[in-house]
Amino acid sequence: MMDDFGLYPREEPFDPLGVMLFKALQVIAFLFFLALLAISPDAKDGKIDSKAEFIITLDWPDNHPDDLDLFVQDPAGNIAWYRHREAGFLTLDRDDRGGANDFIMVAGKKIASPIREEIVTVRGILAGEYTVNVSHFVATTGEPVTANVKVQKLNPTAQVIFDNKFTLDHTGDEKTAVRFRIDAEGKVVNVDQRPKSLLETFRSSWRNGADVDPKTGVSRNPVRIRRE
Repeated sequence: MMDDFGLYPREEPFDPLGVMLFKALQVIAFLFFLALLAISPDAKDGKIDSKAEFIITLDWPDNHPDDLDLFVQDPAGNIAWYRHREAGFLTLDRDDRGGANDFIMVAGKKIASPIREEIVTVRGILAGEYTVNVSHFVATTGEPVTANVKVQKLNPTAQVIFDNKFTLDHTGDEKTAVRFRIDAEGKVVNVDQRPKSLLETFRSSWRNGADVDPKTGVSRNPVRIRRE
C-alpha cells in the first residue's frame, strides 16, 4: 500500500485545548468589535442626554424618617407633585416618603435604602418663571430638617443654576427654594428666592368651589391633603 510508505498526508492529531483557546480568542475579538461600535466618535465631555432640559432635586439627610415633598410650578400654572406627577412638561420622577417607602427588593427581601431624594425633570422649553417649593409633609422627629435643592440646566451642557440648603421645622412648613425664569431659547435669565406658596394655590382653588383643579387634577378635600 502506498500509504505504508508515507506517500499520503496524515491528519494531525486532534487537540481539544487548542480548539478551545482558538474559540475563546474569536469570542474576545467579537466582543472587542462590539465595544468599538458602542463608543460614539462624537462623544464629548459635558454632553447630556437631551430627553430633559432641566433636572430639579431635593435631598435631605440619609435614613431620616421625615417626609418632605417637592412641588414645581411652570409658567402656565401646571404643578408637579405627588398627587399629580405629570403636569405639562414637568414630571415627578421620584416621590420619597422618608422611612415609609425607601426600600428595594433583592431576592424577594426588602432592603432599606438610606437615600432621601425627590426628583422633578423639565422635559421641554416653556418660557417664563418656574417656582420650586418644598413642603414638610410629616415631621416625625420634632426636630428641624436641613434640606438641599439643586437645579441643573442640562442642554447643551450641564450647568448648575441653583444649589442651596434651607431648614424646615414642622409639619405643614412650606418654603420657596428658588424661582427661576427662562426665555424662549431655554436660557436662564433670572434666579431669586422670593416666597410664593403653592399649597395656597390649591387652597384658593378649593375655596372658590372647584371640585377638580384643571391644571393639577387635584380633587377637592376641605380637611387635609392626603396621600393615597
